[in-house]
Amino acid sequence: MSLTSYIRTIPDYPQKGVQFRDITTLLHNPDGLKLAIDQLVDHYHDIPIDRIAVIESRGFLLGAPLAYHLNKGLVLIRKKGKLPAATISENYDMEYGTNTIEVHTDAISPGERILLIDDLIATGGTAEAAVRLIRKCGGKVVECAFLIDLPELGGARRLNDAGCPTFALCAFDGE
Repeated sequence: MSLTSYIRTIPDYPQKGVQFRDITTLLHNPDGLKLAIDQLVDHYHDIPIDRIAVIESRGFLLGAPLAYHLNKGLVLIRKKGKLPAATISENYDMEYGTNTIEVHTDAISPGERILLIDDLIATGGTAEAAVRLIRKCGGKVVECAFLIDLPELGGARRLNDAGCPTFALCAFDGE
């Protein structure tokens, strides 16, 4: 089966006109979860990276098993106020408003090669803010990886234009 067959679409959530791509159906299915992680491992096993940065919260679910398989450290990028030590932050616009994400100031060493992971790329605001955080810490973003790309919303193009290559395991065109 393809990854898209494990992902449920919920119309008009969280607002009318939005086709929400729900990955919980993939996560609770052992075959779907294994397929997604195995594809990420296959794609990244020969690419030199030092750490994997993950965006709260669904990025954690993909990045942690990938970090385990690749024997890499994990960098948590969280919503404002969730990290206990000194942080730096970035504000960003998202599809439904604005938000702030943070990372510990000591999470990334200068020159480290970082793979950024999240579940979905839509407009790219969250991922672009995460890239800025990684770069502020002195890290080099090797690539941004996603389970799902929504190409019509332009997020992957936005990241590529900002000098950050992207990779997605599957895509959903507008429906």
